Amino acid sequence: MSNENSKKVVLITGASSGIGEATAQHLARQMHVVLGARRTDRLERLAAAINAEGGSASVFPLDVTSEDSMREFVGFAVEKHGRVDVLINNAGVMPLSKLEALKVAEWNQMIDVNIRGVLHGIAAALPLMQAQRSGQIINMASIGAYTVSPTAAVYCATKFAVAAITEGLRQEVGADIRVTLVSPGVVESELAESISDPAGREEMRSFRQISIKPDAIARAIEFAIQQPADVDVSEIIVRPTASPY
Repeated sequence: MSNENSKKVVLITGASSGIGEATAQHLARQMHVVLGARRTDRLERLAAAINAEGGSASVFPLDVTSEDSMREFVGFAVEKHGRVDVLINNAGVMPLSKLEALKVAEWNQMIDVNIRGVLHGIAAALPLMQAQRSGQIINMASIGAYTVSPTAAVYCATKFAVAAITEGLRQEVGADIRVTLVSPGVVESELAESISDPAGREEMRSFRQISIKPDAIARAIEFAIQQPADVDVSEIIVRPTASPY
């Protein structure tokens, strides 16, 4: 993929830190990456570093909870590159707490970002990919999409939903569009910093003692993207070797 015009155009939400940032750094070596997040100062620094190293990155201020913002994100990529080959719905939040803590605002935030954000991405990118007769949508779930633990009921519910949405999309889109679910185990990230509940924060601190680097997830995403057009890597779970979950 040395020719600039043959490089895939990859959109990444939640690209300002963690898995999104690592994926941008990894893919930009051989693809055009379009980075979306609310923290545009961090996106600008990331894009500048990527471009200085010979990669290709551009930035768009994105709020995945807004359908209009997501449509503008996709439109920006099309205006710049002429198409969208891959959308990675990576943005997510994880403010864990027991249900009895009644942190309703945090429940709603997880629903808005983790579920609606994915649906907004699909709504923005799918018609374009159908018109192109090609494309790939990669949704980020979690090992929380397969099992539930205390303090994580709502978070896991959102990830169960992402898994269901992804499988439904895969069955519906036919042979032109590939659909992939990527489910990380415990990974170094800033997600734990959003935990306001002391019990949830302590549980996550213990859980993260065996965390792996976000680049491990970036490599898995690259693997799914680099398969031939007739090969759909439908689901990948990446977890620490030491993980009991």
